[in-house]
Amino acid sequence: MKFRQANLADSHILTELNQQLIRDEGHRNRMTPTELEARMQGWLVGEYEAHLFELDTTIIGYALYRRDPDCIYIRQFFIRPEYRRQGHGRFAFNWLAQHVWTDQRLRLEVLVGNHAGIALWRSLGFADYCITMERDDSTS
Repeated sequence: MKFRQANLADSHILTELNQQLIRDEGHRNRMTPTELEARMQGWLVGEYEAHLFELDTTIIGYALYRRDPDCIYIRQFFIRPEYRRQGHGRFAFNWLAQHVWTDQRLRLEVLVGNHAGIALWRSLGFADYCITMERDDSTS
């Protein structure tokens, strides 16, 4: 597997992968592809960095993260479905931890319904830190 830092020219592929991540994890984000791409571009010129994961010549996933004063905040981490459960996500995470996120506290959020994601992160040493709760009275 090869890794490379993403740049603005990669915003289209990052947006495509982000759309699939939103669908796969059951997120309620309803942004259009155009809105998602504008958001991704804003993140890349702002405080976020991204790495793409390539197998041969195929981009199979990415990580989007920012460097906070007390931790690395991993906002998005995604492996295409056809490459999951083959060790690629674990390999990519470990590579980033050893080469990019060295000696840093790592923090991320996982939707409670994303059981596969929760299992992956726990297997990589993450533990529950907090629970974010919400109440939606808009449907009443």
